[in-house]
Amino acid sequence: MNEAEYKYDLSKGSAMDEHNKEDIVDHLIDVYGDRILHMAYTYVKNEATAEDLTQDVFIKCYEKLDQFHGRSSLKTWLYCVAANHFRDYLKSWHHRKVSLNEKVLSYFPSQNRNVEETVVARDDEQQLSEAVMALPVKYREVVFLHYYEELPLADVSRMTGVNTNTLKTRLTRARQLLKEMISEEEK
Repeated sequence: MNEAEYKYDLSKGSAMDEHNKEDIVDHLIDVYGDRILHMAYTYVKNEATAEDLTQDVFIKCYEKLDQFHGRSSLKTWLYCVAANHFRDYLKSWHHRKVSLNEKVLSYFPSQNRNVEETVVARDDEQQLSEAVMALPVKYREVVFLHYYEELPLADVSRMTGVNTNTLKTRLTRARQLLKEMISEEEK
């Protein structure tokens, strides 16, 4: 079953058995697992914690799949569940009391290129990814969802509950901050 068939099946309000739920969650893990992991990392900046949170998101999706009524795509719903889970984690006592020291350097893999281009691109990607990770969460979130996940601002607005115009302002501010950080590093 593809995503459109899942959406249709879920929107019919048909009773969902455990086998259907497992198929849908397996599909979500196959298609979006790495992306959700990257998204988690942009929130917590720790690989092990991001993996745990990603696993939690898919467990939550399995538990809450009956509440999906097809008003959005499965992707949008999944990202909404993930963003809410990650924000809850950032507000949690555990996160506030645990120091985050581990950094993963190459989290946004490059396309196939020759060796020199790959090295230069990796260096640029690393510099950009470190700059993005240094942004406050409210800017990091919109940059990740809009630029890395290529989601329209209307979808990001639905996921985050933040007004579209506010998101545009945050993107503008995030770009300014990134430009300042990168030009400062190049001096």
